[in-house]
This record gives sequence, structure tokens and C-alpha cells, in this order.
Amino acid sequence: MIIQLNKNISKEEKSNITSSLNNISYKTKTVNTQYKNYLIGIGNNDFDIRKIGNMPGVEDIHKVSMDYKLVSRKWRVDDTIIDLGDNISINRNDLTIMAGPCSIESEEHAMNIIEHLEENDIRIMRTMVFKPRSSPYSFRGLGIEGLRTISAECKKRNIKIISEVMEVSQVEAMHDYVDIFQVGTRNTQNFNLLDALGKVDKAVMIKRGISGTIDELLQSAEYVFSNGNEKILLCERGIRSFEKSYRNTFDLNAIPILKDKTHLPVIADPSHSIGIRKHVEKMALAAIMAGADGIITEVHQQPEKAFSDGQQTLNYPEAKRLYFNAREINVLKRNLL
Repeated sequence: MIIQLNKNISKEEKSNITSSLNNISYKTKTVNTQYKNYLIGIGNNDFDIRKIGNMPGVEDIHKVSMDYKLVSRKWRVDDTIIDLGDNISINRNDLTIMAGPCSIESEEHAMNIIEHLEENDIRIMRTMVFKPRSSPYSFRGLGIEGLRTISAECKKRNIKIISEVMEVSQVEAMHDYVDIFQVGTRNTQNFNLLDALGKVDKAVMIKRGISGTIDELLQSAEYVFSNGNEKILLCERGIRSFEKSYRNTFDLNAIPILKDKTHLPVIADPSHSIGIRKHVEKMALAAIMAGADGIITEVHQQPEKAFSDGQQTLNYPEAKRLYFNAREINVLKRNLL
């Protein structure tokens, strides 16, 4: 159960609501976010919700039976809009395109990418400076100093930054230099990290775990929301299967299912899903038609010389074609669906 509380609810009114729920064997948890105050009721007893809904201090009440309540569409029908400021938002009507290299390799490399994004009206830069790598000998990013330099240049150009955070200690260090914290597939169930990201007033994009189910992804999002942060995006990036012909199995089915289950925006990552450069555009367009609110793709001026993931990274001409076709097909989607 989700009880939306009045903004000016008194302590006495809240105490009365909590006591009434306790009397019918419901446990309660208070959730205060950037926008609203909620009381989550956890229990199984059936009762007339109007008895709680009509109490002083209650703005609205919803019965939500699944474990992930706050991110569920069962109580919030309208899609969440993520406002990043400067007239940049993530919503279902305007396709969001995030682009950038697998990892920033140097300041010169970053400036080249930023210019490419500005020329193509891409307002969100994928800027990985902490790279979780399977091999300890692979390039692992430029770190916070690199992020600080890139952030300053992006602010001049009104480009927002999404960057992966790998541990709780990095949240504070990165806070002033990113607009979206990315939780990578390896950290989707790092609940300490999710708790910490729930306490910041920054958008958070959670990637689906390599073997994670849709419900597990939604549970991860619930951790962030229940700690006070409503600015959440979900990302389908492919899951591990027995197939070896491509990097991951891109679960296009997950996109419309997620749109049914949650009010949160859904972003697709075709680069990490298929992992083969010549097929990235096709999968991006398929994801948009499946209902994705945006895409995140890897771009590099010379993918063959990229420090990491060059085999799945688009060069500039390929990226420009993707941007154009993605915007065109998004218009088609809106007209058809």
C-alpha cells in the first residue's frame, strides 16, 4: 500500500495514520522524496482502504501488492519525467540519445567527442571515467580528475553527463560533476550503493544485471526510490544466455514489459547488447519501436584505436546516421502506436 501524505501533514495526523495501520497488522515505512512524502504499508490483511484514505493528512491511497511498490505503474499511471535542467528532460515523447566512448582516454579525446555531440544536438554525454573491467590489466579510466575537466567543458556547451559510479565512496566525489549516476550491470544488486544513490538529488540510471530478471531490476529501482530519490531510469542492456554469436542477448521483450510494469523511463543500450558495430543501429531502432524512451550508445572518432570495446563502438559517420534514423523512427512510432 502507498499512502501519499499531504505536504503540511501534522505529526499528530501522521501518528494517527500509522497507528491505524498498525492496528490492522500493517508495518509502515516513511519515504520522503524530492517531490512528495509517502507512507508505505506492508501487510496482507484485507480492509476498506477508504477508512485510511479519508483520514486527515492523507492526499491519496493506493493498494499495490507487489514487492516493488513505488516504481510500479499500479499506482502512478503517468510516466515519470526526469528533468535535468536547462530545458533537457527525459520523457516518452522526446527521444533521448546519450552517446560517448566506452571510456574517456584523454582530455583531447574528450574535447573531440564533446564537439561531435554538440554538432549533432546530443545533449547527454556518456562519460565513463571509472571502468569496471573483467581483466585487472585493462584500461580502467581517468578517474575523478578526468571527470572534473570534462564536466567544466560540458557545462559550457549545455551538455549533461552520465557516468558510472562503482562504489559508495565515489558518490560524493562525483556528485558535482555528473547529472546522471549510472549503476552498471555488476552493481545492480549492490544495495549499499543503491541506498546511497537514493539520498542524492541526481538522476540514477540502473542497468539490468547480466543474469537479472525484470522484477529484480525493478526491485533495485525500489531501493533508490524508497531512500528518497524519484529520479530513476531503467536500462535494458542485454542479458547473458548460452548464445555465443554476439555479446549478450538483447531482451527487446523487456522494453514493453517494463513500460507496462513501471512509470519510470526505459533506456536501451544496443552497444553492449549485441556488441557488433554493424548491427548496433538496427538494434537501436528496434528498441525504439519496442517502446524505449531513449538509447545510450558508444561512439569514438576511431573505434579501431579505442582503449576498450572498439568492436561495438560506432565511428562518427555511423553515429550521425544512427542519430538521424533514430529521430525519424521515433516520429513514426508516435504516429503508429
